[in-house]
Amino acid sequence: MNRIGIVAIALTAGTLMAASPVFAQNNQQGQGRAVVTVLPSAKNGNVGQISPQDLKVKVNGKESTVTSFNQLQESNSPVELVLLLDAGARASLGTQFSDIQTFVKEMPPNTRMAIAYMQQGRAAFSSQLSSNAADVLKGLHLSTGIPGENASPYFCLSDLAKNWPSHDRTARREVVMITDGVDNYERRFDPEDPYVQTAIKDSVRAGLVVYSIYWRNTGRANNTGYETNAGQNLLLLVTQATGGNSYWQGLGNPVSLQPFFQDLRHRLSSQYEVSFTAPSNAKTEVKSLKVDLHVPSAKVAAPQQVLVTAPVSARGE
Repeated sequence: MNRIGIVAIALTAGTLMAASPVFAQNNQQGQGRAVVTVLPSAKNGNVGQISPQDLKVKVNGKESTVTSFNQLQESNSPVELVLLLDAGARASLGTQFSDIQTFVKEMPPNTRMAIAYMQQGRAAFSSQLSSNAADVLKGLHLSTGIPGENASPYFCLSDLAKNWPSHDRTARREVVMITDGVDNYERRFDPEDPYVQTAIKDSVRAGLVVYSIYWRNTGRANNTGYETNAGQNLLLLVTQATGGNSYWQGLGNPVSLQPFFQDLRHRLSSQYEVSFTAPSNAKTEVKSLKVDLHVPSAKVAAPQQVLVTAPVSARGE
């Protein structure tokens, strides 16, 4: 074959590759956004000024371009927070009601809260989203304390994610789970527990940031060190995946929830929204996320998973 023929074949192959739908899809850019928490790297330190250039974002291991990075201030960022309490929790949880009441009353005015109980795989609301603390606290009551009443805390979290009591997507969606975290359908610690993984995916799709407070529940099967370890670690999987935080004190119940709520309030006031572009295969899906912050005075807590929406062209908009 002469040289001209070789060049012609090469040009034709290049044209076909450029026109290939697969090749085009691999170069499409989807959109993602995540709520991250930025805290001082040293005790009593200050975060200082942070710019988008200080962030490095990877989606599914591939570098992504940060398009915006904004601190979520009270004046421009509404918050919707659901306290999700385990209906199978011991009645001793009532000793913590004063701390729960204080937490609700001290939340800033940009926050609407509600209380729901984990019952038979559902998030059963006992009060609706409200910025009035008195209205919210009307739903606070002792749980039944019946072993297994929740069915699985992860069923309940999935139900909450799918049936969030608001359609306002401008609001931050925060969840505080108070439970032992034991999955009654898979009692051992299994990082691939399908119910936990489904709860994570549902939460990420709904834009939830999930926090957990470990409270040892009733029931002989839930009272072993093995189950305590399993429950705490399953909750940790959920909170890390969604960008929240897990709180517990050893293998037993804490004397007070107040220190946990104090840290939680601090984290809520230290949240930022980061938006970015990411390679997309033309469909909206959950992907892995890694966020690094190159500022010596600060550290970042970011979700490990994120929803990346399909490119506009793929959505037909």
